[in-house]
Amino acid sequence: MTRIILGVEYDGSGYSGWQWQADQRTVQQVLERALSKVADQPVIVICAGRTDAGVHAFEQVVHFDVNVKRDLHSWMLGGNSNLPEDIRIIWVKEAVSDFHARYSAIARFYRYITLNRPVKSALLRKQATWCYAPLDAGKMHQAGQYLIGNHDFSSFRAQGCQSKSPCRIMYFIDVYRDGEKVIMDISANAFLHHMVRNIAGVLMDIGAGKQPVDWARQLLEVKCRELGGVTAPPHGLYLGAVYYPEQYGIAKHPVFDKLPPDAKRFD
Repeated sequence: MTRIILGVEYDGSGYSGWQWQADQRTVQQVLERALSKVADQPVIVICAGRTDAGVHAFEQVVHFDVNVKRDLHSWMLGGNSNLPEDIRIIWVKEAVSDFHARYSAIARFYRYITLNRPVKSALLRKQATWCYAPLDAGKMHQAGQYLIGNHDFSSFRAQGCQSKSPCRIMYFIDVYRDGEKVIMDISANAFLHHMVRNIAGVLMDIGAGKQPVDWARQLLEVKCRELGGVTAPPHGLYLGAVYYPEQYGIAKHPVFDKLPPDAKRFD
């Protein structure tokens, strides 16, 4: 068997998330069907991080195992020719050693984009979250720093989250303004269900002046999702990149230069 690794970007607005669901169109379903045509046999893909309905990816990482020979160019060219326009394979490589798209990852990076202006956008209606109230990006950034480190993120996980532990290591949260957009860049060793969107919702309330900066710290300490504020919409969320040990030969996104040297895989 040969293990192939793909980098995949997609616009998730037309999908019910990443993972296979009965009677629903998902990114995994469409990608597997396209690759199965290239392989001329069923292909099952494993991703670095499952995304929810409406969530996008700049660079999702997946792997799959096959017992047929195809050159790497054929996987990309053939895969993309069988994919719809809102999903694209952007790079392909053969795996080395014991690579696993999910379990070999050291960190994930997400970006949340909020369009902050009085009027909704006709062009970005499914690519960014709209907020009419003026947001103070400085206060949002300040509040986010309370969440850096190894914490129990119970206040920021979905009530139906199936993870065994609510603890994660948050490496950085940067919030900044780019014209009419307020952008949140966030990285951790792993994320709980809805964790990024719940953090975004809290920081947006702080940025809009509905809550004090210290609210982020209070929620972290209380460990109660019921007190944690609203879940931000999915449209502004993007899986940005995944970071792996150098031995696997996957290019490191520059954003991961901020990670501490002792960052390790999440078990």
